[in-house]
Amino acid sequence: MKDFESLNSKGFPESLDLEIHCESPIVRVEESKRSQKYEGNKVSYCGLPVVPDRQLDANINPNREALVRYIEKKWVNYTVLHYHFLDNPEAWQGDESQKQVVRESFQEWKDLGIGLEFKEVTNPSDAEIRIAFESGGSWSYVGRDAIDLVPNPNEQTMNFGWDLTTPYGRDTALHEIGHALGFPHEHQNPNAGIDWDEEAVHSYFSGSPNNWNRNKIIYNIIRKISPSAVEGSQWDKDSIMHYRFPAGLIITPEIYQNEPLVPLAGLSEIDIKEVKKFYPEETKQQIPELKPYLSQLIQIDPGEQLDFVIQPSLSRKYTMQTFGNLDAVMVLFEDVDGEPIYLSGDDDSGTNYNAQIKMRLVHGRTYYLRLRLYHAQATGQGAVMLW
Repeated sequence: MKDFESLNSKGFPESLDLEIHCESPIVRVEESKRSQKYEGNKVSYCGLPVVPDRQLDANINPNREALVRYIEKKWVNYTVLHYHFLDNPEAWQGDESQKQVVRESFQEWKDLGIGLEFKEVTNPSDAEIRIAFESGGSWSYVGRDAIDLVPNPNEQTMNFGWDLTTPYGRDTALHEIGHALGFPHEHQNPNAGIDWDEEAVHSYFSGSPNNWNRNKIIYNIIRKISPSAVEGSQWDKDSIMHYRFPAGLIITPEIYQNEPLVPLAGLSEIDIKEVKKFYPEETKQQIPELKPYLSQLIQIDPGEQLDFVIQPSLSRKYTMQTFGNLDAVMVLFEDVDGEPIYLSGDDDSGTNYNAQIKMRLVHGRTYYLRLRLYHAQATGQGAVMLW
């Protein structure tokens, strides 16, 4: 998508073709009308930043690797994800109507009944997700990459490059937030069985309005996600994480040689199922207390989570550590006026060491230790301890 020289009275780029963008790429229309709705409309697409694969130990067991890849970018459940709208006077900035679409899209994910919370903050240093409105495309880092790879509080982790108040734009907002929750592009699911006409794909995406180079096209379209990253999940062509494609880019399934692939609008049933699987709604069960020198067994399945409350009797430096042949991410929060505030975390997945956090804890305050399991060599062969 080319850079924009000026803004119109609504704050949108003058050179933005709103006729192109008024049509959602994921339109709820009858099957017989999908082709005529789509043909002739070229739109800009989400282009993820290129991120290298996480380095795991050599000769890692394939099953262990599969579980790590499937879970590695997800947040621990019950995290409060703070988001902030960055201001850049030199760029196209979304006005209040644009920001409101983003707020409503966060709320739409939350209204599914998930365990994550979303909170807008005024200080970018307090935000895990920092949102800009700059021309050049829409994109987001995937899940925890936002904090692992972008430590600069003045750098965006999510960007919107076109009008969000159209049907296209509203689905764009849901799509980018889906990435922020840890979900990849669905059309790159290896179980989709998509065989691309690669030269046609390069020709289409290298032209206006995307103007992508070959590496970006390969990374966002042609590249298959590792089978382990989707753990055998079936292809969901109606996922909010799926692009639409015109006829002629896909060789197989053969139907899309002559018909466009147009997913339905909004969140699909599988989208909802997947997000609830990783982020189930919080229950009112009492959280067990993790006391010094008393180990707690880790007896959960991969992908599941254990939560502990810590109420130190003395103010001093403590160590929290997992034990055993397992992969886990462990995160420490402090309860501040009823909100869990992130303090520290460690992820030992795919390595030969155990997750460990060292932190000074203060008497009279409440802390939460959350542990999500990737892989255990055998059930019951892990533990967590505070000392």
